[in-house]
Amino acid sequence: MQRPLRLRRSADFARLRESGRAWRHPLFTLSVAPNGLTNNRYGFIISKHVGNAVVRNLIRRRLREALRLRDSHLLSGYDLVIIARNAIADQSYTMISAALDEMLSRARLVKPESQKSVE
Repeated sequence: MQRPLRLRRSADFARLRESGRAWRHPLFTLSVAPNGLTNNRYGFIISKHVGNAVVRNLIRRRLREALRLRDSHLLSGYDLVIIARNAIADQSYTMISAALDEMLSRARLVKPESQKSVE
């Protein structure tokens, strides 16, 4: 994922925690807040409780790839943070991708004209 599309500052994560809206799924929590920019920015939180470094990096790579493929189908101007839960460690890319589609639809972030192509 390109550097301008990443959330890296702790202040951004804190702003999302305070003023953002969250949707929960058994695999992860999706937090969303407007950012006032022309593009979306993405952040990932994967705790050490999920697994060792190899597992956490695998999950992070899968989530980044799933979001990269969907970025052009999403409304712009939002910060999104995905907080992984323990159950995600045992899931395949296909399951994570399907869960992400569901959560983005619930958050109403998918562009109306792209609704059918993402599903």
